[in-house]
Amino acid sequence: MILNAGSLLRKKMVPLFLSEPSWDGEVGDNEATHQIISLLNQLGSVIWSLMISGGRSEARLWLCNAVSSISSISPHQQREIFMKLLTSKPTKRGLASQLLQLVFEKRPRKAGSILAKKSYMLEQFFQGSPQRIMQWFSHFGDGVGLEHKKGAKALSQFAFVNRDICWEELEWKGRHGQSPAMVATKPHYFLDLDVQRTVENFLENVPEFWSSSEFAESLKDGEILFMDTKFFVELFVDLMYKEDLRDLWEVISEFLKEESFSSLCHHLLISLEEDEFCIFLELLRRYINPNMEPEDFGNPSYFLEFIIYKCGDSESFDKLLLLNAVINQRRQLLRLVHDEECQDETEQLKDIVSKMCKTSTNAYTLTSILKDCVKTKSIEAVKLLGLFSWVIYYRLSKECQTLGSWESLFLSNGISFRKSDKYSILRHEGSLGESESEADDRASVRHKKKKKRRKKRRRDFDLDDSYGLLDFDTSDSRLGLQSSGGSWLLSIDDFSTPWTNVSSLALSSIEVVAALLFWNCSCSTSFIC
Repeated sequence: MILNAGSLLRKKMVPLFLSEPSWDGEVGDNEATHQIISLLNQLGSVIWSLMISGGRSEARLWLCNAVSSISSISPHQQREIFMKLLTSKPTKRGLASQLLQLVFEKRPRKAGSILAKKSYMLEQFFQGSPQRIMQWFSHFGDGVGLEHKKGAKALSQFAFVNRDICWEELEWKGRHGQSPAMVATKPHYFLDLDVQRTVENFLENVPEFWSSSEFAESLKDGEILFMDTKFFVELFVDLMYKEDLRDLWEVISEFLKEESFSSLCHHLLISLEEDEFCIFLELLRRYINPNMEPEDFGNPSYFLEFIIYKCGDSESFDKLLLLNAVINQRRQLLRLVHDEECQDETEQLKDIVSKMCKTSTNAYTLTSILKDCVKTKSIEAVKLLGLFSWVIYYRLSKECQTLGSWESLFLSNGISFRKSDKYSILRHEGSLGESESEADDRASVRHKKKKKRRKKRRRDFDLDDSYGLLDFDTSDSRLGLQSSGGSWLLSIDDFSTPWTNVSSLALSSIEVVAALLFWNCSCSTSFIC
């Protein structure tokens, strides 16, 4: 089917600003520029109201998830960041507790080796707790296929080696006790031991057992940590801060270097209070490269690094939450926009976007906005650019609901494309009336020229769902954009990969933000540095 360019372009489509404006040419309408900037500030206030309507915790969680995606932090740097946070005043017991739980889970033997050196401290753990006693000391073997395990192995070994001081403390279930010689030949006799009474006797009369090598050995695998994780977390926190145990700090330091930055952020940042989170961000800023190249902005994680570098202090924390939401959490924001409990804010947002659509948003107006941004504080400029990109994303979600509307969007923004199933090329500057065979012939010639000198390229855009860019469909039927129903090959990646309407939305959003930041850098090289 031949598409009519006039009918596709008749409707004014969302401008994606994928071409750099002329900085020395005509500037836009100053009145329109000031009006758009004013509307963007109003939009920021409405979105912020939506975000904190249920409290700030969700917005902070979004930021935690986004920070975990940063890939430029080295193992050495991440260790420095978290170690400085752990050792800062006041004491970060909550963070330490969360970290220790992670160490217990992933490096139980490391933690167990520390506990083995402090085995005498476990007297209080078993004191007055028959359940714990039975859980740890009742694993005697039958002498055939099963061996003594855990505390039972420690108890039996210590009793034989030190039988002159403790054998009489062993309590047996039968009418008479067992001699060491008899039990040595028939170890399954330990199955007749009254474990609870025996351990209680050891707690009262045999203090040597709790600091013995036999008991310490039973702790080294760290399995005992999972009997009562809360108890051992509190014990280890005291070892960290009250005793300042060097061995434990070395284990923690090593773990912070070995574990991935993503895992550490996912597990630890949620435990921080807001002021502690701000300290973390300030530490993180020290390791972010302030001279990022504009081409780096094609990766969403670089946006966040850029924003943190500009907004990572405590005074700018609210703006950081807002910017992370509009750049990295677009899908979640759209869900909030369509929440029935937020209809007032939703109507305000629709009204603001509608006014922006009616205001001139051509390339000259954008140039004026970018130049005006340079005159403001960098943090304000980034906020305006982030909000501007979100408006484009919001409009795409509303206006591009059909295959035809997406093709119209491509054409109006100068993106060459072909349908991936028919391979018919559609060009904004060429004829749309050419036959499919002519289009295929032209595509074949270009393909043969490039086949020898390039392999199939991957997209240079991270479409990970953690950024809220994929899976655009939500539970609200008004957002009925699905990933099925059609796909295209686009010129932006040399026609190498099929793009659905959802992935095209993600690509457009990334491209817009990247372009805005790139142009602003071109307009003023001091903006980033």
